[in-house]
Amino acid sequence: MKSMFRTRLILAIIGTLLQEVAIVVIWLWGLPEAGIYPPVWLLAIVMVLWGVYATTAFMIVTKALRREEVIGLPAMIGGKGKVLSPLAPEGQVMVQGEIWTARSVEGNMKAGEKILVVGQEALKLYVRRLGQD
Repeated sequence: MKSMFRTRLILAIIGTLLQEVAIVVIWLWGLPEAGIYPPVWLLAIVMVLWGVYATTAFMIVTKALRREEVIGLPAMIGGKGKVLSPLAPEGQVMVQGEIWTARSVEGNMKAGEKILVVGQEALKLYVRRLGQD
């Protein structure tokens, strides 16, 4: 993971430097050929702004690549959690840090009880007490 980040960073730096060189070439040779003579101080501002843009883009993409996978509802089966509001037989549970509507398959459950997800239908989880077969 770290070597992938390092490789991406090196490629991003090389890419940004090549882009900066292209800006300088266009500024110093291309624009004068077209009869446009912008001041050098403006070139410095453009290069700094391009560097800020490239750095920001790199950080945003890196954050997006490090984000955890979104877990689908079918993957909830087998997940463990706890009852938030009493299941009589329906209520709310917390599984994998998310709050879900759930229905108990084995009677009423009190808040705080540990549960195991045994099924799902639409956006409702079916749960039973943890530790029971």
